[in-house]
Amino acid sequence: MTDLDFDVRWYPGMRSRRRSAAPPIQVHRAAPNTVLLRQSIADNFEAPFLYLLFGEERALLLDTGATADATRFPLRATVDTLIEEWLQGHPRDGYELIVAHSHAHGDHVAGDGQFTDRAHTRVVGHSAGDVAAFFGIGSWPRGAARFDLGGRVLEVIPTPGHHPSAVAIYDEGTGILLTGDTVYPGRLYVQDFPAFQESLRTLCDFSAAHPVAVVLGAHIEMSTRPFRDFPLGSTWHPDEAPLPLTVRDLHTVRDAAARVADRPGAHRFANFIIWNGPCRREAAAQSARLLLFRVFGR
Repeated sequence: MTDLDFDVRWYPGMRSRRRSAAPPIQVHRAAPNTVLLRQSIADNFEAPFLYLLFGEERALLLDTGATADATRFPLRATVDTLIEEWLQGHPRDGYELIVAHSHAHGDHVAGDGQFTDRAHTRVVGHSAGDVAAFFGIGSWPRGAARFDLGGRVLEVIPTPGHHPSAVAIYDEGTGILLTGDTVYPGRLYVQDFPAFQESLRTLCDFSAAHPVAVVLGAHIEMSTRPFRDFPLGSTWHPDEAPLPLTVRDLHTVRDAAARVADRPGAHRFANFIIWNGPCRREAAAQSARLLLFRVFGR
């Protein structure tokens, strides 16, 4: 299994929304064929993580971020440069790019338009049907599919609950399990709780049967202080919790979800918060109420 490097300090943002000198996309190579990209928190408070995985015949870009404007968020240019660098050491004609998504919320698909006219590129649709058809998942959401990048096989696993078309991606070469917004150190917003629980059981069962080295989600919203998240909309994240999680964390989220399944609202745990209810506006209001209570006792 490939050695992975997660020794990186992610840009923490700024206290105010003044113009930032930080790059719009921070790039970190966790392995020679595995690149983590993070949209600058100064550009968009969601600061999503994107993943670029290289195979011999094609690369897969998982998610396209929260901003469409290529002048603010030059995702296409960044990915093109990374592919050009890859091809210098692995020359071949017609190298393909697959643009897929952990799920179809706006902070994960906004940059799709930057790739519509790119040669040798396929952009996966946003619905569960589109995802199932592209990857060949025959019995969504119970099935799974293997997708070969050329000498690098990925497992595509449906994980609805946060969003109907959500998937996790497992890379058997590195042991990385990419979980999108289903599991990450932050606020886990649940649209369909029974589906969410089933997806967590699926990921735990899968991890029991496969060597998972690390679990990587799409955001960091928790601080290093247990039980504390950064305010919704904040562009200042000092002392973020680490991005990498473990299989044990999957089990912790699964067990926590079972305990709060019949209780709407926010349920706070040491390194994640389960929001039983899908509406972010509602979540923001409740987060504000919790903040007022902590500050003013009401």
